[in-house]
Formats: sequence, C-alpha cells, structure tokens
Amino acid sequence: MFKEVTFAYEVLSDPENRRLYDTTGSEAVGPENEDLELDLSSLGAVNTIFAALFNKLGVQIKTTVSANLLGEALNGTVTTLPLMVGQVVSRKVEKQSAHFYSVTLTEEEAQDGLICKVHSSAKNKFKLLYFDQVENGGLSLALQEDSRKTGKLSTAGLYFFGFPVYRFDHRVNSRALSRDPETGFFKRLDAFQPFEITELKAGSHVFAVYGDNFFKSVSYTLEIFSSAPFGNEKESLRSTEAQIVSKRTELLKFEAEYHEVFAQFTEMASKCTGEVQEIDELLKRRNEICAAYTIFPPTKQGSSKSRSWSKKKSSLLMEPREEGEVAVREEGGVKKKKWYNIQLRQDKKKN
Repeated sequence: MFKEVTFAYEVLSDPENRRLYDTTGSEAVGPENEDLELDLSSLGAVNTIFAALFNKLGVQIKTTVSANLLGEALNGTVTTLPLMVGQVVSRKVEKQSAHFYSVTLTEEEAQDGLICKVHSSAKNKFKLLYFDQVENGGLSLALQEDSRKTGKLSTAGLYFFGFPVYRFDHRVNSRALSRDPETGFFKRLDAFQPFEITELKAGSHVFAVYGDNFFKSVSYTLEIFSSAPFGNEKESLRSTEAQIVSKRTELLKFEAEYHEVFAQFTEMASKCTGEVQEIDELLKRRNEICAAYTIFPPTKQGSSKSRSWSKKKSSLLMEPREEGEVAVREEGGVKKKKWYNIQLRQDKKKN
C-alpha cells in the first residue's frame, strides 16, 4: 500500500507524469518512475517527513544529490581537503551536504589501483561520489555509490583496478519485481552492472561524501588506499564477478526454457484436472447403476402426521373416567372395565 502511495506521489508531483497518467494510464509512467530519484533538499519539511515515514516502513526511496550542491561543484566554489594515499579521516557531514577530498596519484600508484571506502558505525545513509575535473576548474559528478547496511555498518566503496568492477543496486525495479516474484528471479541480476570508470590516471582526483539522512547529520570514516597489497583479493573478485556475469547470461536462456516448460506443465495440469473430474463422474454413475439392482420395492415414507395417527390406532389409550373407573379404547369399540383404586396411606405417627 505504501509503495502505491509513493507511486501516486511521484506521478502527481511531476506535471509531465500527471499528464501522461491522465491520458494513457499508469503503464505509460510506470517504467520511468521506477528509476525516479528525489532531491530531499527540495522536498520541504512536510514531504520529507512523509518520505522518511515511507522509508522507515520499508518503501525503497531513491534519492539524488542536491542540485544546488552539484551546481556549486560545477562552478568550482566548493572547498576541497587534500589527502594522502593511505590516509584515514573521520568526520561528520550535515544532511544534503558534502565534504570534498582530493588525492594526487603518481604513475606507480595509478598502476597499482586505488580503493576509496566509507563506512558509518551509526548506520547512517550517505553517498560516495567521484568527480571529473572540467576545463573551467569545476567538478562534474562521474560516479555515485549509495551506502548499504552490512552487519553493524553502512558502507560504500569505489574500486579502480584497471578491469571492470561491478555494482549491484538491489533497488532497481524493486516495485515491479515485488509484484511478480517469478519475474524478480530472472531479472535479479539485471541490476549487476559495471562501474563506468575502471582506472585512474596519474594526477589529482576528487571524491566526496554526501549526507543522505532525512533529518540528522552523518558520522563517517573515509579511507583511500592502494590496492597493491590485495593482489589475491583482486583476482578473486575478478573471477567471482565473471561467474556472476556468466550466470546472468544463463538466466536469460533459462527463462525462455522455463516459460516453455511451464506452459506445457500448465496444459498438462489442466488436462489432469479434467481427467480426474471425468473419472469421478464415471465412478459415481457406476455406483448409481449398481444400486439399482434390487428386488425390494422402494420404501415410501409417509408424513409425520400419518405415522402419528397409525401409532394412535395400534396402541391402547387409557382415558380416566371417574375415580376407580377407566375406559380401554380398542379398534373395534369401547369396553368399560371397573376396578377399585386403593390408596395406601402411611401412618405419620411416630412409633
């Protein structure tokens, strides 16, 4: 129900979506709204409260980085804190705000690969951002990774290894998949997509941590370090992700086979149901035929009134007349019989 309310809000809050909904129905705006992201900084207090309530109740609400913040970054008016490779920083950032960090890589460090990870022990929501530097000295958003709760932490990471590294966004088409678990199974790995940037060149690079909580600030720890000591882990990651990509391809083939076999199964199940009903009808007809083989005449049951009258005629009714006299009514007539009713009285006197 809350997911439907969220969908309604997304339609009504956008004039173009509202027009499409009024003219063509929900199917026209559904696919686009699946990927709609909300800028919490522009919602206002009341809408932010409703969004936070829906999110608390399990509705997946995708958020985007504040448009004002992106504009400031593009204009080059944000403050950047320089860091060294291997340095760790713990800070607190306000909601819908960001801390910017710059790191300079040598040729050797760029070849070794770089890892940028952020975690929050308070399980706060945040976004880890990477910016490209444009000609006017501004910053353009190039990569974005939303935090995910893993155990007692919320974490996010960007990996630059020189080969494709994948992200898995479990929220992609979450509403559509929840409506159809069967489709959800086959489309589950569609959200497994590679990062757009696989390696960094020597020079200066800018990262940022964006506070994505609804109301409170975000406490986080940022670490930027070389991937050189993690050679085995890198190869293991490459191998595992290659298997996942292969499995995604296998699912596409399996889906076609599944639907074909399922159609045959549905047809056979329907035929089986019809055969069971037909067999039951034949057995019922056979029992009725067998029950008809008898030489006894059918028994007819009279009404309750007739049965009551028959009992009265066949039984003897004794009707009291006078004291000591009774009449015995028989079927052929009435015959009087006298007898004396001797009443025995107990003496109440004490012996």
